[in-house]
Amino acid sequence: MYIIGITACTAGIAHTYIAKEKLEVAARALGHEVKIETQGTIGAENILTEEDVARASVVIIAADIGISGKDRFKSVPVVEVPISIVMKSPKSLITKIEASLKEKEN
Repeated sequence: MYIIGITACTAGIAHTYIAKEKLEVAARALGHEVKIETQGTIGAENILTEEDVARASVVIIAADIGISGKDRFKSVPVVEVPISIVMKSPKSLITKIEASLKEKEN
C-alpha cells in the first residue's frame, strides 16, 4: 500500500512530529510506502502532492485539531483517528486499516 497522512496535535510541536515518525516507521516495517504531512506550529511540512494523493491507497489523519486541505482526499479512503492512537499503536492501526481495505475489496 501507499499510505499518506497528516499529523497535527493541539500544541503543534512534539506529538505532531513524533506521530509522523511512528507512522513512517510502522508503515515501512509492515512493507508499505508512506508519506506523512505535518501541520505544526511552523506550518505544513512534507506537503502531500496531487501525485501522492492519486497514488494513495489510504489517508490516515491523526489529529486532535482541525486540519487544512482535507478536501484533497475526496477520491481516497480516509481514516481519522486521535493522535494518541498513533502514539500508542501505529502498527496495529495500519494492520487494521489494511484488513478493512482488503475486506472491502472482496
